[in-house]
Amino acid sequence: MKKMMKIEGMSCEHCVRRVKNALEEISGVSNVQVDLGSKTATFEATDDVKDSDLKYAVEDAGYEVVNVEIVI
Repeated sequence: MKKMMKIEGMSCEHCVRRVKNALEEISGVSNVQVDLGSKTATFEATDDVKDSDLKYAVEDAGYEVVNVEIVI
């Protein structure tokens, strides 16, 4: 399923790469795209990937996750 995450704290392309790498390290996550302008990350995630794991990975990289939602 496709998901979108709203992220605060990104200010440069280095931040974008850190968030992208953090999400790509999660098994079941693919096609990660991070947009600095809209402060979002969109990606595909299998059903067994928990939102709490996604949030933890990004927050562990140093950023604040505002929300995670399914994109229809």
